[in-house]
Amino acid sequence: MNKFAAVTIATLMLMAVFVSAASAATSVNTVEVRSPVYSGNTITTALPVSFDYKEFAGFYYDIDNDVGSESIYIDGAHVANPRTIQENGLVYTTTIQNVGYEFEGWVANNRYPKMGFLAQEYVPVNGQPDVLSKLLLDTKDKHTMRVGQSLDLGEGYTLTPKQIDVDGKKVWLELSKDGTYLDDEVISVDGNTIDGSTWNYEEDDVGGEDDVIIMRAHVKEVFQGQVDSLAVIEGLWLISNEPLKIESDDKFGSLEVKTIGVNSLELKNKDTITLTKNKNIALAGDIKIKTADDNDVRFYFYKEITEPGTYKVRGTVADGSSRWNYASFAGFYYDLDSDIASEEMNVTITGTRSVQDGDLVYTTTMQNVRYEFDGWVANNRYPKMGFLAQEYVPVNGQPDVLSKLLLDSKDKYTMRVGQSLDLGEGYTLTPKQIDVDGKKVWLELSKDGTYLDDEVISVDGTTIDNSTWNYEEDDVGGEDDVIIMRAHVKEVFQGQVDSLAVIEGLWLISNEPLKIESDDKFDTLEVKTIGVNSLELKNKDTITLTKNKDVKVAGNMFFKVADSNTLRYYPYAEYTIGETGPSTPDEEVPPGEEVPPGEEKPPVTPPGEEKPPVTPPGEEQPPTETPDEKPKTPGFEAIFAVAGLLAVAYLVRRD
Repeated sequence: MNKFAAVTIATLMLMAVFVSAASAATSVNTVEVRSPVYSGNTITTALPVSFDYKEFAGFYYDIDNDVGSESIYIDGAHVANPRTIQENGLVYTTTIQNVGYEFEGWVANNRYPKMGFLAQEYVPVNGQPDVLSKLLLDTKDKHTMRVGQSLDLGEGYTLTPKQIDVDGKKVWLELSKDGTYLDDEVISVDGNTIDGSTWNYEEDDVGGEDDVIIMRAHVKEVFQGQVDSLAVIEGLWLISNEPLKIESDDKFGSLEVKTIGVNSLELKNKDTITLTKNKNIALAGDIKIKTADDNDVRFYFYKEITEPGTYKVRGTVADGSSRWNYASFAGFYYDLDSDIASEEMNVTITGTRSVQDGDLVYTTTMQNVRYEFDGWVANNRYPKMGFLAQEYVPVNGQPDVLSKLLLDSKDKYTMRVGQSLDLGEGYTLTPKQIDVDGKKVWLELSKDGTYLDDEVISVDGTTIDNSTWNYEEDDVGGEDDVIIMRAHVKEVFQGQVDSLAVIEGLWLISNEPLKIESDDKFDTLEVKTIGVNSLELKNKDTITLTKNKDVKVAGNMFFKVADSNTLRYYPYAEYTIGETGPSTPDEEVPPGEEVPPGEEKPPVTPPGEEKPPVTPPGEEQPPTETPDEKPKTPGFEAIFAVAGLLAVAYLVRRD
């Protein structure tokens, strides 16, 4: 083996290590951004429920300029009892703020109005709070474009350099929407200021407003070469030309516009809001209220995100030493129904921006929570613990052996014989046969297409716990007799056409847990204490909260630090919603086609019955590899890489 080949192999091995550790965001199906949690015992007092953009991450907030917009409070004078908010008792306000463009080069027009409205960001058209356009683009990114190449700006808008002049000093730009020409402009970069080399595209009658700047595009430079003609765009800003027009008495969900000020809006509830237990109450826009499934009144406001993308769930804003728990950081685990929390983080600031060794203290404590399916009486609770802003199940109650919770559902699934239900992380559950009396079902569990186990479950005269399959595995993170899955069979049906099993109650954890040991490192944090039911981690080295930085803490937890000489920061957890869809059920044999000998004919849906779902709603897909899933340093990847390097070194030395 020559030295070049050896070096190449070694480099590829190291690249494999670093690439495998590059991803940070945790993969989920939905992201819930919540407010602080409130109790019904106090809402009858004056302003017991009051929060704004610093406490609720669903509201618009610009940390660099310390600018926010929205707030909510409940007026105790309009609360009849802990569960009833009377008319005008819930007050929502939002105020216009002036913020800087992401591209800071626009000096003559370096700020524009912005306003949150019902947990979405808008631009008040010409500064009018009752004419709100969606902000589609605000970026300082650089785009190098060839002549004829179109740049997608969003909402159907495209920007295209049509030609470059022969001297390479001007570019002819064209703006279109949905393929239809809107306008064009020749922009010169020769001796112009940044504002002079910016195209401000205007439209009239945008929500009744004239001379409205819809787009700003700055041309940094142009290039006329022998082969390519290029335009470099650096600085883009775009709003929708179809604004939301607001008038007095307009209704948005449960809220009604009461006041349109010079630079603000105020909305109040038109009708009584009843905080019925175990409800998700749509308030207005993206804002909802979630109530606990408990006789004690407990609730929070939240915004649910389901669109694919990567989202940051932030905690409250701090300007010095601070403490965060479930109430102040929505990334931490919290069970509203049982009023159970797990995680807490304390930060002590030394000087202006330093967190000295051991001054960031993260603790998490194991809690016992109820299954979503509350029919399991004999075993109605299981251990749960948040760890670095993710939810885990301590295996056999051990806080240092943590499995991902893949499924906890009380949904009902009606399944035909032979139809597989995707449970997540490669697990599938399949009813193989129903007995002729319609009292038993033969279930099979597989993972990644490989058979794991099967069980015959009877529903005839048995209790719910007896009609539940508890599937166990040995040596899960060193633990034996670990229940990986619980599946309750509600009933079975043996018809002349169809054989059906009804599953109601499913619970599943990963059989590949995270094993934690003392002194293990998770990015900047190190395990200091493994208690009977808790973990404590501290920072090993100094953390500097450098301005305009995202500072990695551990797992998918970060600190966002303002681009300001004054310290201002908040913690956030990063989650990615993937584009996942339901599994495809086994194909049915078309009418008239023969079934191969020995194969069972797939059943047909009974008349009037809806085809049962296959993938459980809320199913968590297998997450992409993230640093927090590889707790130890260097980890197995590093071990393989080092082994590979040693092998290469040996071969080189031998040659």
